[in-house]
Amino acid sequence: MNEKPPLQAWLLLLLLALVWGSSFILIKKGLVSLSPLEVGSIRMLSASITLLPFVISRFKLIRREKIKYFIAVGLSGSFIPAFLFAIAQTRIESAVTGILNTLTPLFTVLFGLWFFKQRQKASVWIGIVVGFIGSVLLITAGSEGQLSKINFYGFFIIIATMLYATNSNLIKYQLSEYRSVTITSISLFVVGPFAAITLFGFSDFTSKLGQEGTLQAVLYICLLGVLGTAIALIIFNKIVQLTNPVFTSSVTYIIPVIAVVWGLIDGETLLLSHLLGMLAVLIGVYITNQTHLIRKSGRR
Repeated sequence: MNEKPPLQAWLLLLLLALVWGSSFILIKKGLVSLSPLEVGSIRMLSASITLLPFVISRFKLIRREKIKYFIAVGLSGSFIPAFLFAIAQTRIESAVTGILNTLTPLFTVLFGLWFFKQRQKASVWIGIVVGFIGSVLLITAGSEGQLSKINFYGFFIIIATMLYATNSNLIKYQLSEYRSVTITSISLFVVGPFAAITLFGFSDFTSKLGQEGTLQAVLYICLLGVLGTAIALIIFNKIVQLTNPVFTSSVTYIIPVIAVVWGLIDGETLLLSHLLGMLAVLIGVYITNQTHLIRKSGRR
């Protein structure tokens, strides 16, 4: 059986890469006037509100035993990563954040192997190791390009990519019977109240509203929530259903390119160690993804 991704999947993949590749610069702009807690909360709240009209008609379609998976998808694919990326970008440039995000396909395969009993060839492990070597280069790059002490804020991004990988597998193996709009709207709906409680109960957001630059920062994050989270997740979930989790995660081939371009436009400096790290991660992702797709196309 030929499982070659359709043209629609490739077009959606490119659109998703453009949207998500621009997310990191929007987070950076939001952090100028907002705290990471506020950035994550506003992002989730705006995304949840955007898709609220879809919830009313679709919530009744959810089987009770599947509710736990929608909650898990909401937490792993949206809520927790929104805060992790915001925290990380207080100490890491947006371009480097976009590069580290490319670890997602590696964890997708790894978790598929561990939790969903997928069998993989030895070359997959080679790809995973190469990718992790690249991530080490990225989080240990000094200001002059030399290896330095570990920037522990990089681990926030690594944890976020692990959660994204969990999300991909959950959608494919537990929620494939539902349409992408249903998965996205319901999963964001269940985390929306937590975002509201966090924003208005655990931050000083309301006291900042009159300050210069706050409104602009809020607009950046609302744009991120609507396009980079709500709409993008619909596209993401649709691609997962059209193909497989590893193909969908390959959006991270293109995301770092978009993120780097935005970073350079904004005056960020990309060092040789960053480029080497990005190359290693992308090679690791390529090896892993190609091996997975070859195995899939060879099945009958």
